[in-house]
Amino acid sequence: MRKAATILVNLFLVSLTACTQQPVKEDQTVSLPTLDDSATSEQLPPLTEVKDGKTLNIVKIMDGAACKNDYQGVKGTFLVYANPIDIERIKQEKSTAVFAEFENKIQALAGEALQQATEATNLAEDPFALGPDQARENLANQLSENFQKAIEIELKKFVNATTLTIDIHPFPPSLSFFQTGCDTSELEQGIEQPPPK
Repeated sequence: MRKAATILVNLFLVSLTACTQQPVKEDQTVSLPTLDDSATSEQLPPLTEVKDGKTLNIVKIMDGAACKNDYQGVKGTFLVYANPIDIERIKQEKSTAVFAEFENKIQALAGEALQQATEATNLAEDPFALGPDQARENLANQLSENFQKAIEIELKKFVNATTLTIDIHPFPPSLSFFQTGCDTSELEQGIEQPPPK
């Protein structure tokens, strides 16, 4: 019995020393899972863009909605880009209060361009689309193109008047199209409205 107890104690001690002989693990840094660039790049707007040789940074994300008629309409997000050098120069020459006026003008420009683009876009169901995703993508591309045409002249006037280089784009993944009923009061719920003039 004594021999069996000695063997058990020795095995126990050997196992304890084996545990203490292993190196101590240092703190490990856990890396966050990386997102698939192709999937997220379609869902995230670009933070910068180049226009007329100037780098513009995203400065505001606006929501907007418009109805073409009682049945058709669109709701989505619009991106405002501005030149940070122009922003700093205007802050020094004038005050930061002027940017509230600029914001109201930009919202009015975007709202009017969205209405014009919605009226120019064929929002009827596309019988040739391979599925709802392709139909939505086709509508988003058509609306984006019409939006750029509608805002181009007024945007140039704004840039000339304010000396602030900006650009405004719809964000295609955010666009929702309505083909069976459109009520602007329902569409505009949760959308920031410009203050009355």
